[in-house]
Amino acid sequence: MTVNTPLCFRGKKILAPMVRVGTLPMRLLALDYGADIVYCEELIDIKMLQCKRVINEVLETVDFVAPNDRVVFRTCERERERVVFQMGSADAERALAVAKLVESDVAGIDINMGCPKEYSTKASMGAALLSDPDKIESILTTLVKGICKPVTCKIRILPSVEDTVNLVKRIEKTGIAAIAVHGRKKEERPQHPVHCDVIKAISEAVSIPVIANGGSHDFIKEYADIETFQKATAASSVMIARAAMWNPSVFRKEGFCPLKDVMQDYIKYAVRYDNHYTNTKYCLCQMLREQLETTQGKKLHAAQSTQEICEAFEMGDFYEETTAIFEEKKTSLETKTQDEDDQMEDPDVIKMAVRFDKREYPPQITPKMYLLEWCRKEKHPQPVYETVQRPLDRLFCSVVTVAEQKYRSTLWDKSKKLAEQAAAIVCLRTLGVPEGKLCEGENHLMNKRKRGDQEPLISRDHGEDLAEPSHKKANFIEETCNVNVPKM
Repeated sequence: MTVNTPLCFRGKKILAPMVRVGTLPMRLLALDYGADIVYCEELIDIKMLQCKRVINEVLETVDFVAPNDRVVFRTCERERERVVFQMGSADAERALAVAKLVESDVAGIDINMGCPKEYSTKASMGAALLSDPDKIESILTTLVKGICKPVTCKIRILPSVEDTVNLVKRIEKTGIAAIAVHGRKKEERPQHPVHCDVIKAISEAVSIPVIANGGSHDFIKEYADIETFQKATAASSVMIARAAMWNPSVFRKEGFCPLKDVMQDYIKYAVRYDNHYTNTKYCLCQMLREQLETTQGKKLHAAQSTQEICEAFEMGDFYEETTAIFEEKKTSLETKTQDEDDQMEDPDVIKMAVRFDKREYPPQITPKMYLLEWCRKEKHPQPVYETVQRPLDRLFCSVVTVAEQKYRSTLWDKSKKLAEQAAAIVCLRTLGVPEGKLCEGENHLMNKRKRGDQEPLISRDHGEDLAEPSHKKANFIEETCNVNVPKM
């Protein structure tokens, strides 16, 4: 597919992907100070595939939310044309699935092939990929052909220059847009010298942009050093990790900003985008470094919430004002949602305030099954369920149609299945038909199962009505909004 994006990797100063550091507040701060491109922290493909894309109207962000409601990746319009999504993956098809999930919200996709940590390598990701060129080629080729955004990868160098150059040449043939090279072997650490000569050999051997990385310890102490490192490696661009973590204003042409101002700017973004306080605290500790034993450092270390972090930096008023704005916006959106719900109400729908509690029913017996059995007995068409998800709180409501009459519960549920069961209960109670509760006495459906009825009513694995899927109408609102606002 043709790459259709203005993102260019030549002559750029780039924020490197860093675990626990490369979250939205740090990325935005780096852009403010002059970074051209920012990489997010490495995110594992399997975790991302469990996420749902959610539009957060309170924070004005796009969130990728895990089943436990934890935000795994958060981004916003401000960085959409300059953020590269770095992924940990050892499988081409999984990598492609994740890339397609996030493609519309990022400027590029990167595969991590340099992380030497055991949590990455034992899953055949990160630096483990360097010993499997065939898998590297498969992953990168699949991505280049499968998405419209540029694909990059980040590697470490191999034991020999020749082997490293040969690998990079093979990687270049996959069609990627650029390659970032951390100039250390996988067993080397930051205190070891960066191998500028190897990065230079790579830069001279391939035609795609090479992004030099690993110069924070030996070279990059201030903005002017970025160019020195670029010349020493003959690279197209420079990627900065620890120097930017310690003070992201290293990207600033005019020189460093006072660290106090940098940390306050970072905190503002952390509050504005509801960054988890543990992540905010970690990043601020990396900036303070030798000042952690000061009074302010000790207050930061003791902080157990975003509010306490703000108070440690004399920003309590900012926190109060910002969270008040969020609460007001949340209330406004809730009111709007309720008004829309009221307008959508169908006066012909029969309603009750009921919920389904599986503890009140025998195992594998549900109101939906009873309703289906009743419809068959009365020779009515099978029940039709229409389920919607409310954007603001992501709760579900289902309307069931039986014999041209609609029924629903007025209570919204946390899952589609629960909402459908509640709708079935409303219908059964209105009709005066047993719903299968334990308190109703002998359960004829359970007896039918014991007799080995030739027409199974339920799936033995999932307890679902087998006859229903082709008759259900699901109307899910995927672009939902998450009201994850800072806690007071």
